Amino acid sequence: MRLLIQRVARASVTIGGELRSQIGRGMLILVGVEPADGPEDAQWLAGKAARLRIFDDERGVMNLDIGAIDGELLVVSQFTLFASTRKGNRPSYVRAAGEAVAKPLYEEFMARLGAETGKRVQSGVFGADMQVELLNDGPVTIWIDSKNRE
Repeated sequence: MRLLIQRVARASVTIGGELRSQIGRGMLILVGVEPADGPEDAQWLAGKAARLRIFDDERGVMNLDIGAIDGELLVVSQFTLFASTRKGNRPSYVRAAGEAVAKPLYEEFMARLGAETGKRVQSGVFGADMQVELLNDGPVTIWIDSKNRE
């Protein structure tokens, strides 16, 4: 599994012209799943995201996690995180898991993230055509892959 985490001042998801989810200060987390992923990947990534210290303390040092700032969470499925551009200019998505694997792990990740943080997790809709708006704060964007564990 892969996460692309963005520290945001605000973010929202709109589907079909209707606002689905909206957060203020916090994290927008894009989630990609590959066929080899399992519940252990969702668990590890949820713990990592929950404890990620990317918010400024009183000295302006990124030293605080989402709980310390009472921030909000928005999670969106993003199969394109497993795009391959090795051949040609049209990305291939064969490394992205299909819905039967990806949707349960996406939901598992959100449930575990909520349990780890004690916060309500806002979300998009798996597989929907979504418009995601955000105001990246910093900018701060972090890439985490459960297979690399870095």
